[in-house]
Amino acid sequence: MTRTVRTTTPALRHLVETGLIEASLRVIADGQAPSGAFVASPTFATYDYSWFRDGAFIADAMSRHGRHGEAEAFHRWCAGIVADRRDRIADLVARARRGDLPAPEDHLRTRYTVEGREADGFWENFQLDGYGTWLWALREHHRRTGRPLEVPVSVIDSLVEYLATFADEPSYDWWEEHLEHRHVSTMVCIWAGLDAMASWEDVPPDVRGRAAAAAAGIRDRVEADGVVDGSLVKWLGSTAVDASLVACIVPLGFLDVDHPIALRTIERIEEELAPAGVHRYLDDVYYGGGQWILLAAFLAWYHVRAGNDERVEELLTWIAGTADADGNLPEQVADGMLHPDHLARWEAKWGPSASPLLWSHAMLLSVVADLMETPSR
Repeated sequence: MTRTVRTTTPALRHLVETGLIEASLRVIADGQAPSGAFVASPTFATYDYSWFRDGAFIADAMSRHGRHGEAEAFHRWCAGIVADRRDRIADLVARARRGDLPAPEDHLRTRYTVEGREADGFWENFQLDGYGTWLWALREHHRRTGRPLEVPVSVIDSLVEYLATFADEPSYDWWEEHLEHRHVSTMVCIWAGLDAMASWEDVPPDVRGRAAAAAAGIRDRVEADGVVDGSLVKWLGSTAVDASLVACIVPLGFLDVDHPIALRTIERIEEELAPAGVHRYLDDVYYGGGQWILLAAFLAWYHVRAGNDERVEELLTWIAGTADADGNLPEQVADGMLHPDHLARWEAKWGPSASPLLWSHAMLLSVVADLMETPSR
């Protein structure tokens, strides 16, 4: 299959001419701490931390744009977080094997200070997707660049054991909600990390074997219980869709873009959640249930891979229209809110929606990278 560079689409030209690509690279670079951590949003107090999930996608975007130093600094920061907690991981796994299932608050955190400390106060911390996504992004960077990374095998071994042990436990989802459920997006993020480790020749054979077995078990579980009427669903036992399910197809690759389940999942998300940008899910009340920039980018990324150029243009044009005069992309916009009566409550609590959000900028950069070099058909 040959490669072609597509630099003449109207939306891509607009992004170049308005400086939004460069602005996105700048926002992310400015939001990286000396430790390597990416702050979620530098202007939104509640997001003044670094998440494994957001950061993994941010690092992957920077890697795809040749910003290897920034990507590798984040990977080293993550490795340090895990290395410092290997004894804790071993204890959690041992407890689970004894039948003493750890409480959600006992688990690794989902966010840390940029210095690598655990944040004070309550947060919905039991989220496994970020750790799986980080392993996936780590492998993607190595596959893309061939550059050596200073990530100890012991760190990978610990995380493989941790994810394999708790992959089928209920946990908070991408949106830090619904602890009582097993979320398909979370399970696929874990699968992606384990699958990546299972095929990495630098990982010891015994670790690769355990990762492969756990990944196979997750795939069996999702295929058996996470598909309803031909579509992936929000959580096991649900019939609803969630826009995070796009990532299960692109970029994580749990399903090929033209797989019938992928096609039906995207069809439902387009019909139910994508009037212009993309909503998270129909019952979303956070900031009134606005339309998310990063989700519009995930959907555009899918359509780049699927060859649906017109839809890519629509989504990129919409994303560009959400930027402010300085090129900052927000988390979400209030256009077409699902539940507008909830907006005032959140604004009174935390102020306006986060802007800039580094994850929004990262996802735009990933779409641009894919759009500039896509398989010819």
